[in-house]
Amino acid sequence: MSRAGKQLRGRAARLAQLMPAGPSSAARTPFVLLVVVLLGGGLITLLLLNSALNEGSFELSELKRDTTGLIEEQQALQREVDAQVAPDALERRARELGMVPGGNPAFLEPDGTVRGRPGAATADPSARATAAGPSATTPAPGGATATGPSPTPPPSAAPSPGSPGPSDSDAPSSGR
Repeated sequence: MSRAGKQLRGRAARLAQLMPAGPSSAARTPFVLLVVVLLGGGLITLLLLNSALNEGSFELSELKRDTTGLIEEQQALQREVDAQVAPDALERRARELGMVPGGNPAFLEPDGTVRGRPGAATADPSARATAAGPSATTPAPGGATATGPSPTPPPSAAPSPGSPGPSDSDAPSSGR
């Protein structure tokens, strides 16, 4: 044999002495299998976790899209409600229902006196313009000043049922 072959055989013999054969390599097999199983299980767990996160991400983006659509729908409905409660729309709807503007209001004070002179409601638009006549400044109970139609006499000064007094036809008609 050549010198290179002897050296190779010498190295192999030394390696064989360093790595004993038999029972010691069999003892390593369960450890190697345990490491492989743990690594494989970890990779599979990471894959499943990643899939679950991606699914949640898709669901979140779909819910955001749905929320945006619902917000737009809510805003459109709010604009529609705002248009229907505008004063001109309410007046138009009231006229469609046959309603007319109210007459002059009368106010009952806490002491029982009546302030103002009530008027009947009328559907005549020209009466509405004249019914808004001048308002007078009247003293309110307690010394405060209030603006409004001139007060009517207290109930004690009102005409008796048998005596002639102002009738409903004498009352000014009003629109608003």
